[in-house]
Amino acid sequence: MSSVKPGAQRRLTIADVAAAAGVSRTTVSHALNDRGQVDPQTRARVKQIANELGYSPNLRAQRLRTGRTNSIALLSSMPFAVAGGPSRLGFMMEIAATAAEAALKQGLALVLVPPLAEARNLLGELDVDGAIIIEPVAEDPQVTQLQRRGIQVVSIGRQPDTEPTVPYVDMQAERTGRMLLEHLRERGARHIALLIGQQRRHSYVDVEQAYLDFIWRHQLPCSIIRAEEMGGEDAGAEACRRLLAEQPGVDAICAPVDAFAVGVVRALQEAGRRVPEDVRVVTRYDGLRAQKCEPPLTAVNLHLAEVADQAISLLLAQIGGKATADIVKCPPPELIVRRSSAD
Repeated sequence: MSSVKPGAQRRLTIADVAAAAGVSRTTVSHALNDRGQVDPQTRARVKQIANELGYSPNLRAQRLRTGRTNSIALLSSMPFAVAGGPSRLGFMMEIAATAAEAALKQGLALVLVPPLAEARNLLGELDVDGAIIIEPVAEDPQVTQLQRRGIQVVSIGRQPDTEPTVPYVDMQAERTGRMLLEHLRERGARHIALLIGQQRRHSYVDVEQAYLDFIWRHQLPCSIIRAEEMGGEDAGAEACRRLLAEQPGVDAICAPVDAFAVGVVRALQEAGRRVPEDVRVVTRYDGLRAQKCEPPLTAVNLHLAEVADQAISLLLAQIGGKATADIVKCPPPELIVRRSSAD
């Protein structure tokens, strides 16, 4: 008795394409997968016939044969309070949108793993060929867990204090920090505070180094304050209140995390400090938070679309064993001056 339901169409196989093309199944397989020694005209004819027949490969069988899932994961160790942004549209989601498109062009599905504790518990079961992690912390447990499973990992932003280095896209955080600080100095600021997160993340480590070099070079007072990422905007506001209590003469604040920067503006306004007349504020990521803040925040175009493309290409090269370098530098950051620091 047939197992095919009435009216159902039988799935075309590689044998059907071989019969229609008058070649062997091996030739069809090599032609469709651009492998083996196949005459270019034969390869083109096989592809044309397969397309005319409406043939599509059996992905399950292909997976069993190659051991590949044709899927990759995108993760972030940053909590949604800073990585998500308004309506969850923030740093992580901007990267995810471009990465999904870039992955699809390579025939890959992108699995988005939200930065939630519940999601991390599933990493031991996640079936992917590779993973991209956004700005991992030092000794990031997600990186460790994936690597122990033999899954290739690359990062957007360097993972600090790690040897051997995880292949990464260099986000040039130190250069970005210098750009923001020099901008504030050019606008007349002479007591610039730095507000960063408590974690060992490259965007904090590198910007802090840029800040220390900057104040030493210009002989300016040093004011570094830290906030907990999980607190998001509220943590930024609370850190700003502490800063004003300890350093009332501060005339500018560099807060690389946009959530912290929005909280800073709120705390300044509550304290009767005008932005930018009394205190200038700048941030790193030019997302919706920076753009919708009042006043709008001076920020940096990090070229995240290009960064996502670079991360996908780097990961595929690592998976395929064809990587020529473990570090790819993103395009130079561009300062976007808005009212939070303008005259």
